[in-house]
Amino acid sequence: MTNRQILLVSRPQGIPEPENFRLVETLLGDPAEGQFLVRTHYLSVDPYMRGRISDRKSYADPVALGALMVGGTVGTVVASRHDRYREGDVVVGDWGWQEYALTDGAGVYRFDTSLAPMSTAVGVMGMPGLTAYAGLLEIGKPNEGETVFVTGAAGAVGSLVGQIAKLKGCYVAGSAGSPSKVEHLTKELGFDAAFNYKDSQDYAAAIAEACPQGIDVFYDNVGGPVSDAAFTHINLHARVVICGQIDQYNAEQPPQGPRLLWNLIVKRARVEGFLVFDHGHLYRQAQRDISGWIKEGKIKYRETIVDGLENAPAAFIGLFHGENLGKQLVRLAND
Repeated sequence: MTNRQILLVSRPQGIPEPENFRLVETLLGDPAEGQFLVRTHYLSVDPYMRGRISDRKSYADPVALGALMVGGTVGTVVASRHDRYREGDVVVGDWGWQEYALTDGAGVYRFDTSLAPMSTAVGVMGMPGLTAYAGLLEIGKPNEGETVFVTGAAGAVGSLVGQIAKLKGCYVAGSAGSPSKVEHLTKELGFDAAFNYKDSQDYAAAIAEACPQGIDVFYDNVGGPVSDAAFTHINLHARVVICGQIDQYNAEQPPQGPRLLWNLIVKRARVEGFLVFDHGHLYRQAQRDISGWIKEGKIKYRETIVDGLENAPAAFIGLFHGENLGKQLVRLAND
């Protein structure tokens, strides 16, 4: 059968361009013994992928030129010669930007669509959900009545961080990149305060207004000047959770920012970066809690969906222009 894939064909300089990717058609055989064939329904595009397509040393090897583009995926088993997977099973994995995949099941697991719709398997019920859950609760450790400040608050991770913090009895503030996103945070998701960093001329003043009692837990998805300003508002024994630094992912040269680590001494604060893969033991617990909160109406989520594998590069590039609200997905087949 014919399978369409998207390959990485050149390294981006700055923000990725469509020319860095190529759509190809390949032939795919039948499953061998111990394999099964999956049809992709949704693939995830995430900011971390920018690091995977550069040649900088990181926690994972870069995607080789001419190789299949990486990414989280969810789909349906359409043919199987594997003793643990049957036709019709909904499965989640990382088989990348392609319409079909042959797999022996390594790194693949079933997804229970009675918990939430299939699309959430690579969103609020998947890696982004676990990132928010583990980063906030295991590292941030918010206490009732504390102030939690989130950058990138309207994204897949940040929006869930803020809502979980509210469930824990915290005052929650966030920054986002448009008036509509700010309204989404405060009117729909229950944030106590939010501001549009693109309209702000003084980030320190904006944070002071949004967080009048200072910051006890700072969950950072962005880095850059907003994050620098947040460091000047941390409280005694604050916890700073470094999840992402999207402001710097496309930088050709390391930015020269203010050196603010002295704030950690004065406030006896802790800063910790993390990778979601280190918290896989929490995945089932996170799924149970998040699905329960969704069903109870305590958690809301948004998905920005584009259709067609050929539009995956544009959806990915759009992340760096703030085009998504909530989780950005590419739909290759209907549920």
